[in-house]
Amino acid sequence: MKFLIAIPLLLLMAACTPKPEDTETPIKVEVAKTAEGYALMRGGEPYRVRGAGMGRDDIERFASHGGNSIRTWSTANDYQDTRALLDEAQAHGVTVALGLSMTAERHGFDYDDPDAVAVQLETVREEVLKYKDHPAVLFWLVGNELNHSYSNPAVWNAVNDVAEMIHELDPNHPVSTPISGFKPDVIAEIQARAPSIDFISFQMYGSLFGLPDLIAETGFQEPFMMTEWGTIGYWEMEKTSWGTPVELTSSEKADVFLRAHNEVLAKLQGQLIGSYVFLWGQKQERTPTWFGMLTEAGEATETIDVMHYIWTGEWPENRTPQVDSIQLDGKDYKESVVLEPGKTYDATLNVVDHDGNPLTYHWEVKPESVSIKSGGDREEPLPNLEGLLSDNDAASVRITAPVPGKYRLFAYAYDGQGYAAHANIPFLVE
Repeated sequence: MKFLIAIPLLLLMAACTPKPEDTETPIKVEVAKTAEGYALMRGGEPYRVRGAGMGRDDIERFASHGGNSIRTWSTANDYQDTRALLDEAQAHGVTVALGLSMTAERHGFDYDDPDAVAVQLETVREEVLKYKDHPAVLFWLVGNELNHSYSNPAVWNAVNDVAEMIHELDPNHPVSTPISGFKPDVIAEIQARAPSIDFISFQMYGSLFGLPDLIAETGFQEPFMMTEWGTIGYWEMEKTSWGTPVELTSSEKADVFLRAHNEVLAKLQGQLIGSYVFLWGQKQERTPTWFGMLTEAGEATETIDVMHYIWTGEWPENRTPQVDSIQLDGKDYKESVVLEPGKTYDATLNVVDHDGNPLTYHWEVKPESVSIKSGGDREEPLPNLEGLLSDNDAASVRITAPVPGKYRLFAYAYDGQGYAAHANIPFLVE
């Protein structure tokens, strides 16, 4: 009898117990004009973003390297996963620039359809209500590169509606929208059609090195965030004689990261209120290594050494192996290597580990990507082609050229401490 009475009591207690989000206290964030220029203020104190685009799987390691903020692209209507990310970030002293999905015109959305726009606005509203009071939230990012392959400026009217709605629901966090590149015509459209945006965010790669001149030429004086920057994009790189973009080695990418920070980002303080490097993670985009700061297995690459130095002022105790060169048939990765089917060729990866760690190696051959997707849209992983390599675990291998086609040879070196170097070389078989 006592057991039967206890059940309703427990149910009543559970009903009265507040959900975690009911007891959360947001931390106010705003953009302020100071004597030194613009600054992002959090809890009344200047907050310099040391950020990266990433998910929640590596937040602890990210924070250990000096990072303090991550950026996401969507809540994906996955309440549990998004809350877990926010909670994990909060536990490690990390904030989140929380992305809110808006469908791009290039994916078939019609921003002249008032019903579709209204439904999307309501969907975003529901997402904002779920997370707006979480103390890890830093600001909102509405959409992602909505200017990519677009023609209808009405998208910025929709962005403004979202920004106005967020300001009504959430007085504690600013709102931004990230655009591809620094394009004066797009900036003008946003300023005219979306005045409720608190600041624009830019996403630039090789073109980042021209940003100071663009700002000077256009007279742009507003605060801004850099929500993606990193290695030189495949659309910006030189190509082989058959049109395949060549990819920098992991060490060359690390050098680009350091130069981009020292030569550009560090000199824009006062207007630039923070930046997020891309990508603390791994993804397939033309290759499995182009943008990822981690390998598929989760090893850190040399770009993380650089970010550790940028964020802390010191190099990490263990340094990542450094790539000196990769060669196939005696040719460098930029030399348009052409092979004959069925013949064998030598390939070598030259790597140095300044910590003296013994290195292990792994090689892969993959078909060249035929993807024509853009804007970071998802690409399917490429298969490994088996039976073409000898001594797959050595610094030098012999490769038997496959049937005619376009391919890429990948090489990895591991230091046994969770760090890896990599390089690849495209080749044509004919």
